[in-house]
Amino acid sequence: MQLLRVIGFFHGNMLLLSSTVGGGILFVSPKGVLKYSSLNIPVSLSIWAGCGLLNMMNALCLAELATTFPVSAASYYFLKRSFGSSIAFLCLWIQLFNHFLGIGAQSLLIASNLVQLFYSGCPVPELPKKCLALAVLWSFGILNGRGIKTVAQVQTISSLMKMAVLCLISVTGIVLLVIGEKENMSRFENALDAELPDASQIADAILQVNFSYVGASLLVNIAGEIKSPTDTITKSFICGLSIVTLLYILTNISYLAVLTPLEIISSDSVAVTWMDRVFPSVQWVISLGISASMVTSTSSGILSASRIFYCASQNGQLPVIYSMLNDHHSPVVAVTLIIILSSIAIIASDLIYLVKYVALGASCVNLLKMIGLLKLRYQKPDLPRPYKVSQYVNTNIEYTACLWINLSRSCRWSLALNTTCSQITKSDT
Repeated sequence: MQLLRVIGFFHGNMLLLSSTVGGGILFVSPKGVLKYSSLNIPVSLSIWAGCGLLNMMNALCLAELATTFPVSAASYYFLKRSFGSSIAFLCLWIQLFNHFLGIGAQSLLIASNLVQLFYSGCPVPELPKKCLALAVLWSFGILNGRGIKTVAQVQTISSLMKMAVLCLISVTGIVLLVIGEKENMSRFENALDAELPDASQIADAILQVNFSYVGASLLVNIAGEIKSPTDTITKSFICGLSIVTLLYILTNISYLAVLTPLEIISSDSVAVTWMDRVFPSVQWVISLGISASMVTSTSSGILSASRIFYCASQNGQLPVIYSMLNDHHSPVVAVTLIIILSSIAIIASDLIYLVKYVALGASCVNLLKMIGLLKLRYQKPDLPRPYKVSQYVNTNIEYTACLWINLSRSCRWSLALNTTCSQITKSDT
């Protein structure tokens, strides 16, 4: 038995949206980015836009390796081909721990928001929050055992709900800015007078934003189950991440149109606080809808991690039992182990630390993938590549890297931008 290629363009987009849009944008990341941006609104929005561009470029590079090696856990298989077994084994465990912590963080976010509805105005007790997180985790572990087609159908419903929530927040914020009171615009008018953050704060803010894009690698990890991977993966990345980046920026603008920066960083759930201010009469119902739409983010993490187990087992770096499939063509033993380890992360960990560790681990693995991509191009230029990242995209990656290097050396954005623009002009000439 083998994994089946049953995911097309539509379900591929739905899986991408469902795995990417989660508790990060609705609960955690806006608060963290503003905090580490020293409450500077232009810097905060610039970081959201810049990280969206970086993640789009990263996704296009991942699309090249996923279409060159269209197998489950293509990123792990690619690292093994590029750097050898030792580096691949190290990255395997970084990715696996990253998935365990990410699944735990998502489950805690969902549980925290659901339990908060019953503790209005009071801190949420840890025991009921962690018990509900475990219940959500094990429920979606059972769902993953039913196969990827069942997961894709549930994720489609979840994706539509998430898009509806983000569109509601974005459109309402734009309307409030256009026809609202002067108070809504005053935060943006005085924004340039705010204090500039230092380099370490910008780095922390970038990690917070990257947490909202962690799930974007799902399509690479299920490349062995996608129909026509060359077309489906590439088009899904371009279409899905463009929508996500635009909605993330508009959602943050909407938050700032209704709430002050201090209110945002003091909120445990930014979206719920926003709803309470704009739609107070139906706040409970909308909060429940937000939580319901976020629940399936856990399922995406389980799906992605189980395919890494499956591929590593087939390549001899994990016991062969993890590549065994049940009647629904699901690696159920791998799914079970993931649930157990994620349960330990939920019981023993704190949410804020989980977010940082997940984003840091994902950034390290992505850096290795980019190095491996360039290395393999140099060593094996004739390797068949159905899709190849254009020279334009590669050049932009270099320009963007120069920008972030300059930002780390100086807190003055104008100096960093001028230096990067100068490098671009010289290269073009």
